[in-house]
Amino acid sequence: MSPRTLLRSLAAVTAATAALALTGCGAVTAADSGSSNGSKDGSFKLADYIQQRIDDHKPMRVKLSYHDPSLAFATPISVGMKRAGKELGADVALIGPTGGDAAKQVSEIQTLIQQKAVDGLAVSSASSDALKPVIGQAYKAGIPIISFNTDNPDSEQMGFVGQDLKGSGKAQAEELRKQLKGDVAGKSVVVFSVDTGAGWSHDRFSGFEEGMKGSGLKIVGPVNVGNEPNAAYNTVESTMSGQSKVVAVAGLDCCSTTAAAKWVSRSGHADGIAMGGFDLLTQTAEYVDRGVLDFTISQNPTEQGYQAVKVLNDFLTKGTKITGVDTGAQFITRANLSDATVED
Repeated sequence: MSPRTLLRSLAAVTAATAALALTGCGAVTAADSGSSNGSKDGSFKLADYIQQRIDDHKPMRVKLSYHDPSLAFATPISVGMKRAGKELGADVALIGPTGGDAAKQVSEIQTLIQQKAVDGLAVSSASSDALKPVIGQAYKAGIPIISFNTDNPDSEQMGFVGQDLKGSGKAQAEELRKQLKGDVAGKSVVVFSVDTGAGWSHDRFSGFEEGMKGSGLKIVGPVNVGNEPNAAYNTVESTMSGQSKVVAVAGLDCCSTTAAAKWVSRSGHADGIAMGGFDLLTQTAEYVDRGVLDFTISQNPTEQGYQAVKVLNDFLTKGTKITGVDTGAQFITRANLSDATVED
């Protein structure tokens, strides 16, 4: 066993203990508590072909499998990924199925495994349940694998790079409550998502519900709008037409946020409806600037792309243990909008 291989094996065991210890004090995201750096018995062994590429000083082939590269959010992820590739000398690529097709994402990853075409893999899953087995396949094949952007708890991922989704949902709800005026008992907050069936949506909404406890507000939703802009707006419009006593609206992601903000803007009731969303697309920034959106929460997708590559490349080339990276939750309001980075 080469010194690098030994170091990586020891790192897998060490990080399993470290991740559990750090989670309790909030040093890493909550998502890491069930995953650690490798399997529960710390049995990860790097594939021979990858070790040979390291010994031959070849650039590491790091691929980021994103659940839908056609989404606007994928653009800043790609920017961060490419920056890391250039700085670290890694061969990087953003892959994934258009439209969030979990079966196609699984098939694409399986092809990479079979063809030995990847040295490190980061996955943002279309479905945690669907991706869990193929994450295990990659791990058992000796390919270092992490999740980014969307977590895959209880899988054999070796770490998670991204925002604490449940924590961000809770923070969104708590901030919305601060925006409300007067007695809101018996009134409603309507919640929208581009994909209510996705694991990230469940996590974020779970946190939102927790943050709304004791508010007296009735939660409507989450309502699935899909990621096609016109269809998303039509769904928001039809949903809101059937509601009364709405005092707050929330979007759980970039595209449900813009669709809901468009409706609030057109409704003529923007002053009477508190609204919070996620991410900072150009359109989102315009709604914040106009006061339609009271705030939006950036999860720093550029940093997610950068750190996903760095974590894997450092593990492969330096033997650095894989731990979770929390890319944080930055609240963007009209007051700090000029200092924020638009994510298109």
